[in-house]
Amino acid sequence: MKKVSKTFFASLMMMVLPVMLTFGQQIVEEDAEPEIITDGYEFTEGPLWHDSGYLLFSDIPANTVYKWTPAEGADIYLKPSGRSNGLTFDQNGNLLLAQHDGLVSRLTGDKELTVVADSYNGKRLNSPNDLTVKSDSSIYFTDPSFGVSDEDKELDFNGVYRYSKEDGLQLLTDDFDLPNGIVFSPDESRLYVNDTRHNHIRVFDVNEDGSLANGRMFAEMESDAEGAADGMKVDTDGNLYSTGPGGLWVFSPEGEVLQQVETPDRVTNLAWGGSENSTLFLTAPNAVYKLETNKTGM
Repeated sequence: MKKVSKTFFASLMMMVLPVMLTFGQQIVEEDAEPEIITDGYEFTEGPLWHDSGYLLFSDIPANTVYKWTPAEGADIYLKPSGRSNGLTFDQNGNLLLAQHDGLVSRLTGDKELTVVADSYNGKRLNSPNDLTVKSDSSIYFTDPSFGVSDEDKELDFNGVYRYSKEDGLQLLTDDFDLPNGIVFSPDESRLYVNDTRHNHIRVFDVNEDGSLANGRMFAEMESDAEGAADGMKVDTDGNLYSTGPGGLWVFSPEGEVLQQVETPDRVTNLAWGGSENSTLFLTAPNAVYKLETNKTGM
């Protein structure tokens, strides 16, 4: 048996050690704490980072979308907002809003709101809550009953929908109690949807035509802590981040809990942003926080 030289062993460790460190690196460092960037709101939701360096977020009861920059703080961006909740951009950079007033709308450059969807089979949508856009420009959104009164509610279910210019509005599933957060896996082969009432996350396979198949349980967040399944995002490795009881929950693509991060307040939603797209912006009822991570967001 040949002896392994010290030089060879040292060279081998130089190659292996960075891999070992990366593999063992925490997503959020133990001593990292969420930091308030702005506060004094009624109920913030729907954070969304723009690459030019600003954050948009909704204050639902205030009927307002705010714009926050590190240098200037937060100012009104859109009011009234249709009591917007989730926000995202379409493929052309226009702002899409899930509105508790029963609509999904698009905000063009001149800040004119146009309706994308407001009814299904002639009946008013409940209160569109969160939304995500696929690379083919189709819009997927959840429609629970958080923001609609009993007298205004016309649908007897809380659905998950897909909208495209070619196919119009399609109901994908109606068997959620309170569908909320919604996000694609990085390759868009899977769609995650969580249910606030049950604090669990389900996952679906995405068919070529945009429909869903093989719905199944992905993860359950069992805890007596304050908070609930709400907003979700993924990182470039396919790990799933969800608000939940006690704060932030991070899952592997296989549904294993990788980390739980306790937050000072109940968190409602989250967004990737910052110069390296590795900062998580977290909305809470009266404040917005930022939290540094060791991952890169989609």
